[in-house]
Amino acid sequence: MDINNGYKDLKLTESQIENNEHRQAVGGLWEEIGTLQFEFLRDHGLKPEHSLLDVGCGALRGGIHFVNYLNTGNYYGIDINSSLIDAGKRELQKLNLIDKQPHLLVDGEFQFYLFNQRFDYAIAQSLFTHLPFNHIHRCLINIDKVLKKGGKFFATFFEMKDKFNLDGITQSEDIVTFLDKDPYHYHYSIFPYLIEGLQLKVDYIGDWEHPRNQKMLCFSKHK
Repeated sequence: MDINNGYKDLKLTESQIENNEHRQAVGGLWEEIGTLQFEFLRDHGLKPEHSLLDVGCGALRGGIHFVNYLNTGNYYGIDINSSLIDAGKRELQKLNLIDKQPHLLVDGEFQFYLFNQRFDYAIAQSLFTHLPFNHIHRCLINIDKVLKKGGKFFATFFEMKDKFNLDGITQSEDIVTFLDKDPYHYHYSIFPYLIEGLQLKVDYIGDWEHPRNQKMLCFSKHK
């Protein structure tokens, strides 16, 4: 099974990567959102000695900041799209960060166990916004298996306040979200339901100054 997120079928040539077209392909705001997610995790306790799983890491918009900050070998990035992973490697090369030994994996099934690692922190920035309900469920089931006790998984989503609203919701000047097509919005109540029976609890953080109005959740491992 493949997880069908918004970037599954994106193909980038070497020339496009060289010209940094991948930065726009993942939504632009390269510096702004990359820095935002790094500073958010750092402010929520991420230390250089921690292990971090970046779910839907793409071309490492946030990843380059995390790799630079974390101790060698502590960054793990996974994404469905091989072109974006290739672009991320190019970003690492430009910043002379290859020696930090980041672990990068192309995978479409959230097979986090393939890293053979348990994680202190995980993040999914602008992933749930492209996923239908059942794929988010798969992600959370598998996150539960690899988070350390006390570990935290931060994930963004587009929020709907009225769960019975069937109309599109304007989230920002350039984003309208939908109940049943990409980009998706969700009512918060769906997330406690999805983790019933798992060793996770979820807290609503909400606004974290995302320029396109994505809200933040924190799933923490309590056992």
